[in-house]
Amino acid sequence: MYSNKEKVNILTVLLVAYGVRHAVVCPGSRNSPIVHNLNECPDITCYPVTDERSAGFYALGMSLELDEPVVVCVTSGTALLNLAPAVAEAWYQHVPLVVVSADRPPQWIDQLDGQTLPQPDALGHFVAHSVSLPDVTDTESHWYCNRMICEAMIETGKKGGQPVHINVPLAEPLFEYDVEALPNECKIVFETASVDFCDIERSGLRYDFWSARRPMIVIGQTRDPLLKDNRLQALQKHAVVLFEPLGSDVGTVHFDEVLHAMGGDDSLLPDFVLYGGGTLVSKRLKQFLRRATKADFWEISEDGRLHDTFMRTKGVIEGSLSDVLPKLEDILSDTSTFEEIFETSFEQLPDTSAYVGHWHDLLSKAAENALIAEPPYSQMAAVRMLEQQFALTGYPANFHYANSTSVRLACIYSTGFVYCNRGVNGIEGSLSTAAGFSVVAPRRVICVIGDLSFFYDQNALWNQNLRGNLRILLLNNGRGGIFEMLTGLERSPARSLLVAAAHRTSAEGICRQNHVTYLKAENMQELQQGIHTLLNKESDRPVLLEVFTDAQADAQALRDYYHEQHF
Repeated sequence: MYSNKEKVNILTVLLVAYGVRHAVVCPGSRNSPIVHNLNECPDITCYPVTDERSAGFYALGMSLELDEPVVVCVTSGTALLNLAPAVAEAWYQHVPLVVVSADRPPQWIDQLDGQTLPQPDALGHFVAHSVSLPDVTDTESHWYCNRMICEAMIETGKKGGQPVHINVPLAEPLFEYDVEALPNECKIVFETASVDFCDIERSGLRYDFWSARRPMIVIGQTRDPLLKDNRLQALQKHAVVLFEPLGSDVGTVHFDEVLHAMGGDDSLLPDFVLYGGGTLVSKRLKQFLRRATKADFWEISEDGRLHDTFMRTKGVIEGSLSDVLPKLEDILSDTSTFEEIFETSFEQLPDTSAYVGHWHDLLSKAAENALIAEPPYSQMAAVRMLEQQFALTGYPANFHYANSTSVRLACIYSTGFVYCNRGVNGIEGSLSTAAGFSVVAPRRVICVIGDLSFFYDQNALWNQNLRGNLRILLLNNGRGGIFEMLTGLERSPARSLLVAAAHRTSAEGICRQNHVTYLKAENMQELQQGIHTLLNKESDRPVLLEVFTDAQADAQALRDYYHEQHF
């Protein structure tokens, strides 16, 4: 029988999954649920050592001989600090020592309770990764606990071996052992881009990709040159490839519209997902893929870190998109090599054409709908007109879209690559980033920005280095327009003034004091003329077009656009 502490059971399963077969355990009551499980687990042999200072070095010696991760488990309080010398030695010798410390519940730390001190990060620089496990109360906290352990254990295998720290806060009662069997847990696999994807024994990614009937590749924000000029043609014939303009310069893929209209259709769900790049703008796509509970998810991670966006990652490939995707594409492009490597006919691969074709038809229809839809005067109309008129100019430029509504409109109308401060999605600094970019750029820089983002960052224009290559489309509807779209928020009397920060501010004075050419539009005719001037006017100072719209009309235009999607 095992402990009734679910986090301890999850930890036990994953320690075994990552190759732990030996554990040095120290006495204590707080760590007794962990020690009990390690002792009960048939795959792990326990070795008792009373002195924690000595225990750390015992585990170090075992790991040196076995060349595998070894656990040293201690109770709460100063017991953990006594491991520091052994952990430091493990760090410099590249030994995969796994420190597992029991801890008191966080609410009791520094409250004059016995054996309580801040244990997370207590080993500081001398561990490659440190986690403190959450209580498991629901599906999401279970996933979080699993992910944190996997993140730590993956680090033990990097850079020739590294020590890690897993802290386990435990509340009383501690001594209940009524769980008959350990849970089934998913181990997240780690591979490097140097792995031979043609080697079935070494590459789980290869096996999952080629055996999938509904494969999908999703690209988040990236500046990887692989995504330029649509260099994934072979993969696009075999798998659905989705990306936003923050990840490619080949134009917008209208998957968000498809999912709005067809997201409940399970036939669209993939059974394999390969994800690379940074964040996605589309919340709808993230929610859709989290429904794919039976899919194998793999991530291409340039820094080798796990980012389990869809809560189901099976494996991580350390490398860039340019390292990984061409290898998969090359195999697809050469059927004779494929058959020689895999000793099977290329035609025996699962037929993905129906799935890929279905998605292709829907995306084509969504693109057609976006092309013919003509929104009324609104922020949508402004961005649509800007992108359309820019496409006719033929001159090079870089587009910067600010966060919130602006970048969401870019995902509908952009015809090329989009820069956006999407790392943490803040509204601050969007104008300054575009302005700084323009100072060293030889081409036009076009910044599309909402009013709150602009006024927050207005000092970006207070700079003597700015030149006429900076052009700004300011979308001013007198508030944070995104809050008009949040269902339920309309019931709060605080929405307009306090949440959406309603205002009556104009950029005209800001432009005058900073010697920026100011234009404005309040109707469709003025908008058309203003955008033409914004794009074509010769100037040695920045040019700004302020488009005044109504927030409710903007929200309605966006709703109408999505509701009028027909497939």
